[in-house]
Amino acid sequence: MKFGTKAIHAGVHPDPATGAIMTPIYQTSTYVQTSPGQNKGYEYSRTHNPTRTQLQDALAALDNGKHGLAFASGMAAIDCAIKLLQPGDEVICTDDLYGGSYRLFTKVYAPYGINFHFVPMHDMTAVEAAVTERTKMIWVETPSNPLLNVIDIAAAAAVAKKAGALLVVDNTFSTPYLQNPLDLGADIIIYSLTKYMGGHSDTVMGALVVNDDELNEKLAFYQNSCGGTPGPQDCFLVLRGLKTLHVRMQRHCENGRKVAEYLNSHAKVEKVFWPGLESHRNHAVAAKQMRDFGGMLSFVLKGDKQADAIAVLEKFELFTLAESLGGVESLSGHPASMTHASIPAEQRRKSGLSDSLIRLSVGIEDAEDLIADLKQAIG
Repeated sequence: MKFGTKAIHAGVHPDPATGAIMTPIYQTSTYVQTSPGQNKGYEYSRTHNPTRTQLQDALAALDNGKHGLAFASGMAAIDCAIKLLQPGDEVICTDDLYGGSYRLFTKVYAPYGINFHFVPMHDMTAVEAAVTERTKMIWVETPSNPLLNVIDIAAAAAVAKKAGALLVVDNTFSTPYLQNPLDLGADIIIYSLTKYMGGHSDTVMGALVVNDDELNEKLAFYQNSCGGTPGPQDCFLVLRGLKTLHVRMQRHCENGRKVAEYLNSHAKVEKVFWPGLESHRNHAVAAKQMRDFGGMLSFVLKGDKQADAIAVLEKFELFTLAESLGGVESLSGHPASMTHASIPAEQRRKSGLSDSLIRLSVGIEDAEDLIADLKQAIG
């Protein structure tokens, strides 16, 4: 199937009991058994739920994977993946990753003896140099949040394979519409389904997608044992969102290009971070592994003053100042004080995340209105 057809049909089927074309919300905690251990495939909804099963199958299909696992949040999905590690293991991570991931790694798991090394990944030389005999996982976020750095997934996969490590790719910014990391050699894909996959700013969820049966068995064991699973209502909302993923992402990409090009030519803008610009570092890699360049971008004003950035954020009318991203509406954010506040200032600045950086999630409104909002806010 082509992607649009797959988004609507793959992994899902009409309800066998009623013929309902939309997967029903199976709002139940438990299931009748005819005899101990004899059931219709479902015993308890932390372990399995028919609505969640449909969502997991759909997620796997969109990424050309075999197995999908849904979680109550993106962080719960990340937490599950890290449980594959043991004390003494080492993880090589993108140095400008999402602040919530950094907090989980350094504040929750580092005290248990798992070591995280944050390196720039625009050049695989730095990644190769960080590999040791204890390296068990390479953690890639591409494009990264919020600097939109692009990492060569196939090259990272080669390094991981040589090291005998798992390659994990956070594909939240791209979605399977723009790139499919499993096809490029990744072992695990991570999503915050809260963002583009759900797409309507009305649910919080996460997911993992894998191909390997043994790896899926381990992750599913942790998913069930630790219990960070989503309810059927949220699964229903994301299933609904997936059906329009392709048309929404196309519009996000179109608007993202128009906004990026406007900002790139603005007299008061110093730098724009968007993978579709030819001036963007590793634009060539993005053009090779992505089908388009998405609706996420960030920029810095000339003078690089935080007060100027905050003044712009306060003037926005359509680019609503709020956490999160990927909804149909346009959002703006100040990573240093919002999404990445948990990262120490020294670490943020080292990775290039200045205190004046503004991040935009470009929605699917009319681009002319979005540009007019930028014009009045920046001046």
